[in-house]
Amino acid sequence: MFSTLNLQSLAGLIVIVAACWLLSENRRLFPWRLALGAIGVQALLILALFAIPGSQGVLAAVTGAVDGLARATSEGTRFVFGFLAGGDQPYAVTNDGALFTFAFQVLPLILVISALSALLWHWKILKWITLGFGFLFQRTMGLGGASALAVAANIFLGMIESPIVIRAYLDKLTRSEIFLMMVVGLATVAGSTMVAYATILSAVLPNAAGHVLVASIVSAPAGVLLARILIPEKPGEGGAVADYGSALKYDSAVDAIVKGTADGLMVVLNISAVLIVFVALVALVNVMMGGIWLFDAPVTVQRLLGWVFMPLAWLIGVDWAEAGQAGLLLGVKLTLTEFVAFIELGKVPAGEMSERTRMLLTYALCGFANIGSVGITVTGLSVLIPERREEVLGMVWKALFAGFLATLMTAAVVGSMPASIFA
Repeated sequence: MFSTLNLQSLAGLIVIVAACWLLSENRRLFPWRLALGAIGVQALLILALFAIPGSQGVLAAVTGAVDGLARATSEGTRFVFGFLAGGDQPYAVTNDGALFTFAFQVLPLILVISALSALLWHWKILKWITLGFGFLFQRTMGLGGASALAVAANIFLGMIESPIVIRAYLDKLTRSEIFLMMVVGLATVAGSTMVAYATILSAVLPNAAGHVLVASIVSAPAGVLLARILIPEKPGEGGAVADYGSALKYDSAVDAIVKGTADGLMVVLNISAVLIVFVALVALVNVMMGGIWLFDAPVTVQRLLGWVFMPLAWLIGVDWAEAGQAGLLLGVKLTLTEFVAFIELGKVPAGEMSERTRMLLTYALCGFANIGSVGITVTGLSVLIPERREEVLGMVWKALFAGFLATLMTAAVVGSMPASIFA
């Protein structure tokens, strides 16, 4: 049964698309067919992954795989770090909650999944899955072969690794296609971080692993649509055809594991550094505003973000009573990365937030669209296509805007669907 909250999400979907159209470089080139195709693909993927008979069994298997990976990673982490990683404690523990350490319980998962992803790519398992999604996006949304493959790769690889897949075609892409690739990279997450997010939310959200996986998949069409609205493809341009012979190759299974681990280490170091710096900067701003009080409480960056993003939270289908808390998490995602936002969402007790709001926020937060990722995007693409660095710099903030809205659009699509689908 549909409710007013479903209609609220539907209205939010319209507002998000309309906002991008108002900021479009050419409003007369609105991609109507792409809009219908992208939203249709999102709805079909959600139905296929949640509503089709047997799909719950698949999601349960995904959850089981995530749990197994988490346990296996824990064994390796404890071997290296001992009691710091949750092993046998050398002293009496009076607060079990204090044993959770982000550096030891979450970040090692990225190393393991990065190595496993590289191995699955070498064995061509992940490659064929990516090609399947690329074919789907090419047929349903009219993307060129190279763009379709890059979009599909973004679902499973990082926002810098995916352009490597089509490195031979990067210099042939139009401005609109490069922008599209940037937006989708910011709107989705890498497979290595999906498992970490699912682990963080597993205690408070049923089917957390399934929701995180679906979130990254269905945000790709949303990113494509909003990118095409903001910077439309000029008639007669674009459509670079790829032969699907990826530039991402490994010499052997051992080579894939070693290089995948090294790539994962770079991701871990980058996440750690960004978190340290951005959390410290926010804390510094809070100290500077320490003397300002409003509504019987000190003004903080977190409170300000909560107020600013309340309307956006409401638009995706969150009840107004919870919009303040949801808006705060959206603001945290934009400024402090989705990792911090997911950790804060995981800390909210089950009884203090409705399951619908928690589910919608899982989709809204599941993307790399944060301020820290702007630097990563510019740096990565500047290495891959140095001759187009100025072009990338001129589009990166607009890409952040579109990538952030793409995850909200995905949440709005999910929120507009009957709750019985996700039961």
